[in-house]
Amino acid sequence: MSDQASGLRMMKSNKVKVITVTGGKGGVGKTNVTLNLAASLAAQGKRVLVLDADLGLANVDVLLGLRVEKNLSHVLSGECTLDEVIIEGPQGFMIVPATSGTKSMVELSPAEHIGLIRAFSDMKTQVDVLLVDTAAGISDMVLSFAKAAQDIVVVVCDEPTSITDAYALIKLLSAQYGVFHFKIVANMVRSLREGQELFSKLTRVTDRFLDTALELVACIPYDNNVRQAVRKQRLVVEAFPKSPSSLAFRALSSKAVTWPVPNQPGGHLEFFIEKLLDNNDAVKENVSD
Repeated sequence: MSDQASGLRMMKSNKVKVITVTGGKGGVGKTNVTLNLAASLAAQGKRVLVLDADLGLANVDVLLGLRVEKNLSHVLSGECTLDEVIIEGPQGFMIVPATSGTKSMVELSPAEHIGLIRAFSDMKTQVDVLLVDTAAGISDMVLSFAKAAQDIVVVVCDEPTSITDAYALIKLLSAQYGVFHFKIVANMVRSLREGQELFSKLTRVTDRFLDTALELVACIPYDNNVRQAVRKQRLVVEAFPKSPSSLAFRALSSKAVTWPVPNQPGGHLEFFIEKLLDNNDAVKENVSD
């Protein structure tokens, strides 16, 4: 497998920024943040691919009302290529749909590991930004997707459980994987001040107990238009482009395009998958010891 991975490093020249959006707790609006960020980046001319990384309870296609015929499981089984499962979302961004009831990345066989790397290395679709929408919680799969990305965006809302779970996620990534930089999105806040206070609550704990650096990159206001858009299976930036949350998502996308791209000599999609699978191999070894 190492020979396979080494060969992939020379296969592409385009560099792809990989951003994982996670949150620890469910219900903080993580998928909504991912998709509205994707649409806003695409509106700026970026070629954006969203990977629905909740392999057990996929919901990206449902949230957008999109019809999915094939998904990542069909790629792993060899029935089709990754390009063939990609579907188009609002503003032209692309989606790799997952499915419910499939095995997690930790349970993939060595052959499926190689197949996944090959699928991304053989992908002909050109991508500037890969956004990974993780599952809720702090499972090994979530941690691996986060560790493998260049930028980790942690979505929090003003609830004690959200702050506690976000802290637990940051603590695990810091202690077990050596991740020290995190970007924070305060979601569904009543004001900019509330978002800043929410960020302060989190940093007071992380500064005391962890060696990490947190950056507040967005305060997304509570907006009834978001709920209306969800009911219509549309994104708020598309359905209500002038709403407060839409303006905040566009401001976030303007920041995201300035985040540095990788310096590796090859395309980062291969590096992302290799790193992801390396993480899961390490998890398996720890479990077996």
